Amino acid sequence: MASPGTMTMQGMFARLNWRQAAGPVLIILILAMMVLPLPPLLLDLLFTFNIAISVIVLLVAMATLKPLDFSIFPTILLVTTLLRLSLNVASTRVVLLHGHTGPDAAGKVIEAFGHFLVGGNYAVGIVVFAILVVINFVVITKGAGRVAEVSARFTLDAMPGKQMAIDADLNAGLIGEDEARKRRAAISQEADFYGSMDGASKFVRGDAVAGIIIMLINVIGGLFVGILQHNMDAGAAAKAYTLLTIGDGLVAQIPALIISIAAGMVVTRVGDDSESDISQQFIAQLFSNPRALAMTAGILGTLGLIPGMPNFIFLLSAAGIGYLSWHLTQRAELRRPAPVPVAPAVPTEAQEASWSDVAPLDVLGLEVGYRLIPLVDKSQDGELLRRIRGIRKKFAQEVGYLVAPVHIRDNLELKPNAYRILLKGVELGQGEAFPGQLLAINPGRVAGSVPGTATKDPAFGLAALWIDTSVRDQAQAYGYTVVDASTVVATHLNHLILSHAAELLGRQETQALLDHLGKEMPKLIEDLVPKVLPLGTVQKVLQNLLEEGVHIRDMRTIVETLADNATRTQDAEILSAQVRNALGRAIVQQLYPGAAEMQVMSLDPQLERLLTQAVAGSGDGAAIEPGLADTLMRETAGAAQRQEELGLPPVLLVPASLRTLLSRFLRRVVPQLKVLAHSEVPDTKTIKVTSIIGGRA
Repeated sequence: MASPGTMTMQGMFARLNWRQAAGPVLIILILAMMVLPLPPLLLDLLFTFNIAISVIVLLVAMATLKPLDFSIFPTILLVTTLLRLSLNVASTRVVLLHGHTGPDAAGKVIEAFGHFLVGGNYAVGIVVFAILVVINFVVITKGAGRVAEVSARFTLDAMPGKQMAIDADLNAGLIGEDEARKRRAAISQEADFYGSMDGASKFVRGDAVAGIIIMLINVIGGLFVGILQHNMDAGAAAKAYTLLTIGDGLVAQIPALIISIAAGMVVTRVGDDSESDISQQFIAQLFSNPRALAMTAGILGTLGLIPGMPNFIFLLSAAGIGYLSWHLTQRAELRRPAPVPVAPAVPTEAQEASWSDVAPLDVLGLEVGYRLIPLVDKSQDGELLRRIRGIRKKFAQEVGYLVAPVHIRDNLELKPNAYRILLKGVELGQGEAFPGQLLAINPGRVAGSVPGTATKDPAFGLAALWIDTSVRDQAQAYGYTVVDASTVVATHLNHLILSHAAELLGRQETQALLDHLGKEMPKLIEDLVPKVLPLGTVQKVLQNLLEEGVHIRDMRTIVETLADNATRTQDAEILSAQVRNALGRAIVQQLYPGAAEMQVMSLDPQLERLLTQAVAGSGDGAAIEPGLADTLMRETAGAAQRQEELGLPPVLLVPASLRTLLSRFLRRVVPQLKVLAHSEVPDTKTIKVTSIIGGRA
């Protein structure tokens, strides 16, 4: 019977995954090769394995669609470098111990590289080895390291702009939290990858330097061992040990060169939205232009006609490239769709006007110029259509009701790249978007300028530039927020929908909202509308909330508050104030998410008394003396600006009797100002007054 200790060890080995053990075992074996003697046959197997690994890495690098698809590559560079150095140490030991016995003393692989590749001439071998080292060290490795270094720096510099672009898409409802989290992780991983590649390239450069030093040591050491220990003459010792050393160096440098090429391909890979690897992009972008191929064939043909030139080779190449150009042109002609014959219009008799000619106005409309039609074309799966659906969904989730569908149509009277947004047939906003270009928005702290056409962000009026896609990374590195044309239109539409949420809530939307709520609370809705309150009053209360940016997601609390107070008053303004008191916790949470302290503005006590007397006397803002009103507006605007500069929401805390008056009065001057009543603040919140607004009559 097995002991408990034996059973425990068996359980550990049963749970051990061979993939988990492969990495540590490989590193231990590589380090062991440096100190343990290896027979020539094992050296042949390991050198062959090294060549195979380098070829696999090169092919995998060529098959990647973007650099992060091969994120383990920096670690592979380190491991393959250690493997080559260990093989150098192991082969050096064998060469110096048994080099006098013959050219196969260190195995058949080193013999083949030392004899067949350089013809057994060690002078030629030294030159070939030196050329390979120069190519690897000076050209490929240095260039790949520089690209990785610059890419790492620009990727880190561009991270704030990319994060802002993700936040903008998230706020506009274009992506969800999971997608935003994935994009942020990808940005961080991209920066880590290029930083690791920058460091890993130093391993390859160090390997090239080590190859040169090891070759010199082997040659000198071989001469010393052959002449002094084995009594060989200088010529024989130089030939034997130098050929073995050259073979050893070549069999290590060729895989190193392959790995360096793979590293260069990974870091210079420019990813695109297509599902094509490097080979496909190479063929598609280099040999897909018939005009360029035709001109090349013409130049080669001209050179082939010059006396003294290798005419046959030039003319043969010109004929081959010319045939390829002709073939691509013919294939493009076959792919071009045939024109569809248009049937002549059949004249129709003029008909009498009818009620069907009176078309109702769309609640929300979007008109686009003809160059923006692909963005909203269903047959082309227009990107803007998906974004608009996301906007409506996010609006419903955050604000609390489903906004009317956006009716999209083309308008030939607009400029080709222009669009305009309509509310019940009236223009709310307009702008221009350029498909194929990007809008680089200046958030106010960019580090440099990029080439582009100056414009304004149509949604928020920020300074911006329309730029080419080729300078996207540069603009993001400088701190610009870069978005495409469909995002520009979608963000503008989303901003206008949020700012006109009250106008978009009609009686039809209010009834649909109550019907939806009635599925969960049928008795409450039935007792309230229309028995106690008419639908129009409920609509007015909801509009009052939306006008001041209060979301109506908590319809249960709103309906219960209306039901409790509707027997005492039917006034929509008083009911709105009661609902705001009930929603106080949600209103404060919307302005101060997660904060225990509210930093607000307040009124000077003397000004507060004057305004209270004015409201008690007339009940509207007309009783405020003009000089006092001007001072109040000016000081409120200044205090709100100071709040925003501190990163705080501009919130004014006033008595309940003044809240409605001041909210409507000051909203015209400071649209972003939120006016709260003392009764709306939960008892759990701590209030800190940051500025006091005072006025003089």
